[in-house]
Amino acid sequence: MSDQPGVEAAVDISALSFDEALLELQRTVAELEQGGLALERSIALYERGVALHERCAALLGEAELRVQKLLERTTGSLEVAEIRSTDAADQE
Repeated sequence: MSDQPGVEAAVDISALSFDEALLELQRTVAELEQGGLALERSIALYERGVALHERCAALLGEAELRVQKLLERTTGSLEVAEIRSTDAADQE
């Protein structure tokens, strides 16, 4: 947990949905853009922003993999093959 006020380190980034992570990232960027922050606060916000960006990118990657894995059945219906990003790395 961060001792910097307003830095929400108590919230586990890996538990955030895409929308939650993106919203927090937008707030973080807005606060950094305002400027006038103490150096330690700026660093804490920057680090949190990087982690939030990585979470959003990972979730988008997983969504892309799911879309790519839509398989057309012989009946013409679509089927989703569930895979995880670690599975995709194994396939390369």
